[in-house]
Amino acid sequence: MTSEDLQSWAAGLDGLFARVASRFGRVEPRRQARAYLVGLLAPVERKNGWQLAEAAGDSHPHRMQRLLNNVRWDPRDVRVDLRDYVIEQLGDPGGVLIVDETGFVKKGTRSAGVQRQYSGTAGRVENCQLGVFLAYATPRGRALIDAELYMPKSWLSDRDRCEQAGVPKEVGFATKPALAAAMLGRALESGVPASWVTADEAYGQDHKFRRYLEKRKVGYVVAVPKSQSVGAGIGYGNTGSRADAVTADAPEQAWKRLSAGDGTKGPRLYDWAMATLPPHAEDHLGGPGGFQRWLLVRRSLTPNDRGELELAFYLCFGPTDTTLDQLIRIAGARWAIEECFQSAKNEVGLDQYQVRRYDGWHRHITLAMLAHAYLAVTAANAPKAHAAWSPSLQPRSVVSWHT
Repeated sequence: MTSEDLQSWAAGLDGLFARVASRFGRVEPRRQARAYLVGLLAPVERKNGWQLAEAAGDSHPHRMQRLLNNVRWDPRDVRVDLRDYVIEQLGDPGGVLIVDETGFVKKGTRSAGVQRQYSGTAGRVENCQLGVFLAYATPRGRALIDAELYMPKSWLSDRDRCEQAGVPKEVGFATKPALAAAMLGRALESGVPASWVTADEAYGQDHKFRRYLEKRKVGYVVAVPKSQSVGAGIGYGNTGSRADAVTADAPEQAWKRLSAGDGTKGPRLYDWAMATLPPHAEDHLGGPGGFQRWLLVRRSLTPNDRGELELAFYLCFGPTDTTLDQLIRIAGARWAIEECFQSAKNEVGLDQYQVRRYDGWHRHITLAMLAHAYLAVTAANAPKAHAAWSPSLQPRSVVSWHT
């Protein structure tokens, strides 16, 4: 790195922190917050209180711990500034909002929201916390812009335990799709330039989540299980044909070999098919300028160990003139949030916190997302950063396949 590069890096960091500095009130916590942010970006082996304090020249982690546990500042205010920064630097009308969760494996029972639950990160049931995140991906880059800690019913039914972990009394139970919808609402109401949302099965199979987006006229491409009903009705009803049964009747000419974006070994090619779904009875979505629903199916090119071609299913909603290529692009964009999780954990210590309190979790996560966004913006402004976007980017007749 040249001296000019270093000066540019420091100036960019100063500009970013100037956006959030007023959120910390007094000068002491403001300085500590900047030191915490610099430590997250520094080549520190573990981004915990001790090593961040050492990087800042402190002899003890007390100041870092106070910043997360005692100093008065609202991480949600900082996330407003974070979102504005990402929009300003990476915003694009073709942007996609992505929701997903990630697990934080923990020991003990005192950390807010911790319990034995399935963690996709670990791929099994673990004693962990789960965070639901919102990412924003555009041709310029991708970054995490919002997060909520999932609080299980077992916690919220024990108010003494919640009080010990600093869980506010106003926090009530919300499913992960409900937390995701709330974050999407904040992003859309703030003017984030995005017309599409994508998510995995945990969110896609929740009809309330899909209807929330449909009512807002926001397009989506969400993964669903093979058992998903695609008939008309609320939640596509319980009487329509299953996604896999409908797909079995797709004519061979319906399948198109297309790429979902470039991977480490080049274009990620699959066979894709797209079928038009009937509208809800109470909706009038079709016609010019209207909206439509589709079933999108992805088929592998080579058989698995059982000699089967693997299928993946997506429910989609968007403007009637949406093309197959567009839906595939949105489906492929979902992996951008996985890349965000990986880089945020590896580079800025997203998962390396040592706090038990509810507010402490949100504070560390927010500062880590801020550091990660700075890296994303720095990469976007680097030479050759603006390459083409590749996000790594019929009741038997109830549907109409596009051939």
